[in-house]
Amino acid sequence: MNTTERPVPRWAYRLAHAIPLMTLPSGLWRLGLVAGSSMGVLDDAGHPIYVVDTGEKIYIVFLSIFSEAVALIAFGLVKPWGEVAPRWIPLIGGRRVNPWAAIVPAILGALSLIAIWTYGFRDAFTGDFLPFANAGWATLMIACYAPLQLWGPSLLVLTWAYYRRRVSARVAVVSAR
Repeated sequence: MNTTERPVPRWAYRLAHAIPLMTLPSGLWRLGLVAGSSMGVLDDAGHPIYVVDTGEKIYIVFLSIFSEAVALIAFGLVKPWGEVAPRWIPLIGGRRVNPWAAIVPAILGALSLIAIWTYGFRDAFTGDFLPFANAGWATLMIACYAPLQLWGPSLLVLTWAYYRRRVSARVAVVSAR
């Protein structure tokens, strides 16, 4: 089965594909730290900060991969596997996905992302943000992390489209009978 039960609006399909691209720049920025660059970040004494601890490097790589993997889950809101669980999944494989099993976590995730990135950027344009070697490094970091501000709202809009396709369309069909 390559298509969904009801057609996915083209804009929703494109938005689902844009979401992983919203997380990619910040992941690449973090990988710059792992690769040995300070990315312009300074300590309180004005010296470049380098990530040297292996545990920290593993954490940063894991965080970057995990963020991207979570962003990729948005495809479930526009792909067939968001309607019928793939057969290879134990216990639920081949069964229809209850729309609310996707809608509720997506809404909670989107609201969490909005809260996280609103809080994370609270000082981005003040003097209380991270110290950088120069404005160019600060601009690069903000440019790489700014797309994360769109992740939560985009996921909410995508969830709304999923709801309209899977729940409200079904309610309209049932009430028409």
